[in-house]
Amino acid sequence: MFAAAPPSALLTDTMIFTVKICGVTTPGDAAVAAAAGADAIGLNFVPGSQRAIDVEQARVVASAIPPGVLRVGVFAGVDTAVIRRVVAAAGLDAVQLHGHLSGDGPAVDPPQRCAELAGMTVIRAVRMEDGDDPLAAARDWLAAAAALGGGPAMVIVDAPVTRGTDAGRLGGTGATVNWAALLAARPLGLPTALAGGLTPENVAEAIAASGALAVDTASGVESAPGRKDPGKVGAFVAAARSALAGPAPHHNPDYHGAG
Repeated sequence: MFAAAPPSALLTDTMIFTVKICGVTTPGDAAVAAAAGADAIGLNFVPGSQRAIDVEQARVVASAIPPGVLRVGVFAGVDTAVIRRVVAAAGLDAVQLHGHLSGDGPAVDPPQRCAELAGMTVIRAVRMEDGDDPLAAARDWLAAAAALGGGPAMVIVDAPVTRGTDAGRLGGTGATVNWAALLAARPLGLPTALAGGLTPENVAEAIAASGALAVDTASGVESAPGRKDPGKVGAFVAAARSALAGPAPHHNPDYHGAG
């Protein structure tokens, strides 16, 4: 479906992507991200987001993404049937579930969504919370998804939000993850990417501090919401790839990486 990413000392055989540029809204920006070396590009279908596009726009943007670069549709709280229709119409390769892990609001992606999307590559965005295990809610969701017959191929750890945050404010805010807490947390058992406030200036530090195996950015490479800055995109990808090719951090003998 897509070509393997460039070699990395931190890359695992099951890694879906290593560098993703998300919230792309134009064919030109898609071409810039691909030319810079991103191996995944995110197309946002979350209502209320400053980077949301419709299916026809997505089809045009996706057509500008060359073979070998993953086309990811980002959804939050959308029915499975709608996701399948959008994926087919826009020509996407993977689905990113970016909604809340639990609750009764409209922006929730319940664990059964993975089983409902059987046959598709699913990426799950999760968020760290306070407590002894900041990824406890993520573990519960992943375990429930597996028990229901499905599970994501990859996890993205994004910046924390409150339980009542609406769909349009779930990502792309510029807020960061506690990198040290992610490094110290027990691994989720899946390839894990880091998102949240990553920029060309901090992505190398974030990778070193968190142990992330892949990175994802949206607002950190923009000149305006939904408009990518070619210079920032190029600098981000170069800095991320250089950092990912370096040695993984080892704070203790049992550390196996954030993913």
